[in-house]
Amino acid sequence: MSAAIGVIGAGAWGTALAQAMASNGSEVLIWAREAELVEEINRTHTNSLFLPGATLAPRIRATGDMADLAALPILLVVTPAQHLARVLKDLPDAPRDLVLCSKGIEAGTGRLMAQVAAEAAPGAQIAVLSGPTFAHEVAAGLPTAVTLACGGGEAQWQRLSAALSRPMLRPYYSDDVTGAEIGGSVKNVLAIACGVVEGLGLGQNARAALIARGYAEMVRFGLALGGRAETLAGLCGLGDLVLTCSSTSSRNFSLGKALGEGQSAAEALSGKSSVAEGAHTAPVLADLARKHGVAMPIVDAVCRLLRGEAPARGVVAELLSRPLTAEVLEA
Repeated sequence: MSAAIGVIGAGAWGTALAQAMASNGSEVLIWAREAELVEEINRTHTNSLFLPGATLAPRIRATGDMADLAALPILLVVTPAQHLARVLKDLPDAPRDLVLCSKGIEAGTGRLMAQVAAEAAPGAQIAVLSGPTFAHEVAAGLPTAVTLACGGGEAQWQRLSAALSRPMLRPYYSDDVTGAEIGGSVKNVLAIACGVVEGLGLGQNARAALIARGYAEMVRFGLALGGRAETLAGLCGLGDLVLTCSSTSSRNFSLGKALGEGQSAAEALSGKSSVAEGAHTAPVLADLARKHGVAMPIVDAVCRLLRGEAPARGVVAELLSRPLTAEVLEA
């Protein structure tokens, strides 16, 4: 079988994207690190480890050899953010479209994923796919809209939109790669905070207020790094924020809920097969914000909780006791 589209990463989101790409009869090759998962996908058309209950399209084939993807013109990269550089080093560099579908900031360097990919794969054109996307809904064929931010501008958009759009997966064009990445990264941290509100039983009013004030932090940070406000008001910013801050289907929200209920970060994260990327992103995001002179008190509060420096109720009380100020100017 000759694949038309490749997917790097067979977690829940990577598998869901492979399923969406195969929904129109396209042949999809998905790379997985785990040999047993490669065998399961090819033998039973399931992914019981990361996407249980889903029956995968027969046109999806799995491989454990990155070289098998080398000739494909479009690769969706869906590895956890902290592993992106290492995974791309195993991919032979070539002129192709690399569509980054993971959300996060590289710990230790503060680099966005597009910066990591540009260094690891200099021959590729980089795009970012981001938006309100629960993997199980995409895999089930439920309607989903995303931002497709193209570093190669409209020419890349024309190429990728024709290849990736499906009746139930609708991309919207942007050329603001930085804004798209920041929206997807910051919302993971804010989702942890909203989970804390849920775990403490503080109510819907508090969660709505936190989403609004968190969005203000997202926009301030995005503008400081060169993103655009209109990008962050779209699917990859506000849209993704609302979804992720509202459901235990979000790994980051679930982590925050556990913190609010009294668990430590280590307890809440132990034994999980999937990654709550916000836990990795929070400290590097806070450092970047300080370097750029951006006030992000909600992000700082999440960092304190993850480090175990104060109980959840104490951190919330500190946020509520901050000086009163104008809504549009300060957090």
